[in-house]
Amino acid sequence: MIDTHAHIDDPQYAEGLEAFIAQQQAEGVEAILVPGVETATLEAVREVCKQFPGYLFPAIGLHPENVTADWKRDLEVMEADLQAHADEYIAIGEIGLDYHFDTTYKAEQQEVLRRQLGWAVARDLPVMIHSRDATEDCLNILREFAGIRGVMHCYSGSNETAKEIVKMGLYLGIGGVITFKNCKLRENLGGIPLERLVLETDAPYMAPVPYRGQRNESRWMKYVADVLAEVYNVPFEEIDRITTGNAKALFRLK
Repeated sequence: MIDTHAHIDDPQYAEGLEAFIAQQQAEGVEAILVPGVETATLEAVREVCKQFPGYLFPAIGLHPENVTADWKRDLEVMEADLQAHADEYIAIGEIGLDYHFDTTYKAEQQEVLRRQLGWAVARDLPVMIHSRDATEDCLNILREFAGIRGVMHCYSGSNETAKEIVKMGLYLGIGGVITFKNCKLRENLGGIPLERLVLETDAPYMAPVPYRGQRNESRWMKYVADVLAEVYNVPFEEIDRITTGNAKALFRLK
């Protein structure tokens, strides 16, 4: 299994990190991708990945909830860091749109997303897209960048939207939400090929049942894979094989 989205730079993992990583490896997690969300954690993301080379891989991005009046300065800092460490970053993310709590910087979020998608195109890097209560705007902006590679992180939307995303050539990131009792995602994956799914955790958030509410761990993706095995009526091993292959192809992991 490959965890395509986990915030391992979070302070919650600092104590006992080496043992934590060893446990993920022992339980079948081949690699973990670590997205960036703001300028303040740029170094932390890179440094934690340097501790486990070839296992943790960093991405860089300004999360939409961190878009403020200083967004231009933040993007300048990030772009300079991207240029200085171009050989380290595996993707642009976590980027996107989020209108859930606040729309004060709605227009700025859209501009920030476009600029970061431009980075991805210029450097031929995949993107990790966050979209909450902003589906139409997010998809319209993505359509402006034909051929963009990436994943719709933490997907929990409709079947119609899932088909639109896949039609654009993007992947769906499936995490703990699919294990939740009232989640409709099981039904909403109808017609979506396994070849367009990757596994993720969004750790430390979104832990699957039976660990819901706890600090999430990459090894718990097996509960997500178990549900997908039921949905697609294939063995767990097939889910593991296909989603791992998808992640390796998308992020060009060796």
